[in-house]
Amino acid sequence: MSISILSVIPFVLMLLAIAILPLFFSHFWEKNSNKLIIAIVLSVPAAAYLIANGLGKHIFETLVFDYLPFIILLGALYTITGGIFLSGDIEAKPHINTTFLGLGALLASVMGTTGAAMLLIRPVIQTNKERTFKVHTILFFIAIIANCGGLLTPLGDPPLFMMYLRGAPFTWFLKLTPEWLFANVLLLVIYYIIDRHFYKKEPKAAIRRDEANQVPITLKGGSNLVFLLGVLFAVAFLNEQHLPFIKGSEYFKFIREAAILLMAVCSILFTAKNVRKSNNFTWGPIQEVAFLFFGIFVTMVPCLLYLESNAKTLGVTMPFQFYYASGLLSSFLDNTPTAVTFHSLADGLGLTAGTMVAGIPEVFLRAICIGSVFFGSMTYIGNGPNFMVKAVAEENGVKMPGFFAYMYKFSLIVLLPVFIVLQLIFVH
Repeated sequence: MSISILSVIPFVLMLLAIAILPLFFSHFWEKNSNKLIIAIVLSVPAAAYLIANGLGKHIFETLVFDYLPFIILLGALYTITGGIFLSGDIEAKPHINTTFLGLGALLASVMGTTGAAMLLIRPVIQTNKERTFKVHTILFFIAIIANCGGLLTPLGDPPLFMMYLRGAPFTWFLKLTPEWLFANVLLLVIYYIIDRHFYKKEPKAAIRRDEANQVPITLKGGSNLVFLLGVLFAVAFLNEQHLPFIKGSEYFKFIREAAILLMAVCSILFTAKNVRKSNNFTWGPIQEVAFLFFGIFVTMVPCLLYLESNAKTLGVTMPFQFYYASGLLSSFLDNTPTAVTFHSLADGLGLTAGTMVAGIPEVFLRAICIGSVFFGSMTYIGNGPNFMVKAVAEENGVKMPGFFAYMYKFSLIVLLPVFIVLQLIFVH
């Protein structure tokens, strides 16, 4: 199968549009209709090329068996977590802030990085509102809760769900616990040290206000925790590993999607409207994801076929190379297509020695998953929740660093050294 390198241009343009347009044409990018137009315009030449070369079935299979389950899962998690509202204002002492971030790291693998980030960001901001120094807390929030915490299940981060769809068992991701523990514990320790430093510099008046203004933590929409558990069990058990009859037809897999949709519908029906109103819940963000990823999934197909055909000539053959390559692209592009791209590259190498998971050597899959998830925290555009957390913080009066300042003031000097040490220990 010969695929022209020119066929990957729509995919490259799609990713560049996502990375550049929000920065330089923000007013245009605000409208989801414009995102849909760009997705369709770039999808047409990619689809036309494949159909003209007798490869149209790959478009159909990608949309039905990758895009549809992906959007259903993200949409359900967004709907359910949007019905859980956590409020309160407790003391913003370093150990309390660190506990918040540690709890978020655990929740991120259960309810997804987006769900955990949106659930906790407002209580964290409310808790720290009396403090003078709080930007560092939001930065570590992005790193830990919006990214590194979501490594342990396919629900945690979209790249992992795509690997799950390619055959990685639900429980396989628990094998990444050592890397998850190393990164998150180290970041929590670093954060605690930094927060203690800034807490000692706080004006006494700010500390007194923080101690005086306390409101107990309260949870509304608790029934959604049951629906969230339903999604977790659907992904974990409604698959061919536990239901052998699913192997009889690819379409039997949609039993899982039907169960996930049912949980989302239950969330809509049984959650009071004022709870979602408290969360400033709208359908805009998930609509944006649906439009953009339609374009990504379609334009990605020629790129994946090209990588599978030419993998042996590209020189990426070692786990640490997959780690840094997937990490670099995940930093500046979206980490979901990055993970899928490097999975196809690993698949194209045709290796069968050693333990195989999701059709590729396990050591490659580990490197791709860790690199894609962790390095998504290196920039605001590496993972979807990053910009969402930044926006919520800024609307609550927290002055966040700009795109490049985020990197040279935080990610390059704090996160990158952690990720390099992690690679030296775990990814060879």
